[in-house]
Amino acid sequence: MRTVILIGAIIIILILGKIYVFPKSESEKSGVAGGSEKEGKSAGSGAIPVNVYVVGMETIDNQIFASGTVLPNEEVNLMAEISGRLVKLNIQEGSYVTKGQLIAKINDRELKAQLQKVEFNQDLARKIELRQQKLLKVEAINLEEYDITSNNIRVLDADKEVIESQLEKTEIRAPFNGRIGLKNISEGAYMAPGTSIVTIIQSNPIKIDFTVPEKYTSNIHVGSAITFNLDGDAANYSAKVVALEPKVDESLRTLRIRAIAQNPSGKFVPGMFVKVKAALAANNKAVMIPTEAIVPVLKGKKVFVVKNGKATEAMVTTGLRTEKKIQVLDGLQQGDSLITSGIMAIKPNSLVKVN
Repeated sequence: MRTVILIGAIIIILILGKIYVFPKSESEKSGVAGGSEKEGKSAGSGAIPVNVYVVGMETIDNQIFASGTVLPNEEVNLMAEISGRLVKLNIQEGSYVTKGQLIAKINDRELKAQLQKVEFNQDLARKIELRQQKLLKVEAINLEEYDITSNNIRVLDADKEVIESQLEKTEIRAPFNGRIGLKNISEGAYMAPGTSIVTIIQSNPIKIDFTVPEKYTSNIHVGSAITFNLDGDAANYSAKVVALEPKVDESLRTLRIRAIAQNPSGKFVPGMFVKVKAALAANNKAVMIPTEAIVPVLKGKKVFVVKNGKATEAMVTTGLRTEKKIQVLDGLQQGDSLITSGIMAIKPNSLVKVN
């Protein structure tokens, strides 16, 4: 028992001596110092390195790009106005026709017979009138009989005009110079009013219809010059604005514009898609920033600028876009340091370090 107590006392003495008498080893001291140094370094490495772009004014050539459609200068679908059998179809599909050229003829034998009947009655009525004029002078007839005969002549004249009008409708003629499309009916067919015969298209000049956002409506006027090119064709062609829609589309908030271009060779076919470019007045005080600096958010677009070593967010309103830059209409000032890198890792008031 005495031996056990002695051994326990020796162990306690050794422990107390280790704690209070013997100093710490050099390795322990260096380990403690190294740990403090690492903590200091990690505390100082919280700033995010970023690249910045100093905001300034630039001169840009304002241009609007839009998608357009080629339309014919004139287009009409020729239809029958009266019923009857088609006795003549004087067209060759795809050929060129001139204004007034006969396209189709409907059977008019019955109308001609009616016209001849009216003309015979007119001759008879005029002869009766001449005789009654002589009788009226000698008071052989009263004035009422003469008035009835005169009225019959006027009624026959009106009947003749109606029949002649019907006869004109049996001939369908080209309303303007143009090219014939594909026929929709054959000779000998019975036609009812509204039956389609053929389409005529005038494609020189051609119309180009396109739309622009409503904010550019004050920048385009009648007479403004535009350029356009075809899909797969890099060549630029010119046109002139001839009309603007008098109202903005309420659903799309766009304005429809029409331009005219010459097409003597027939290269532009109605229905084609074209890329339209309209030049506006140059802007000498445009704020342009790199597109990668823009961050889309729910309420619009924002950017980050450096202020007092921290990242501060700013909501911006954008305008025209070029290949690498975008115009800022509101939200930035000249001289602001705009952050252009590491944006995904930045939060408002984050510490940043400009490279």
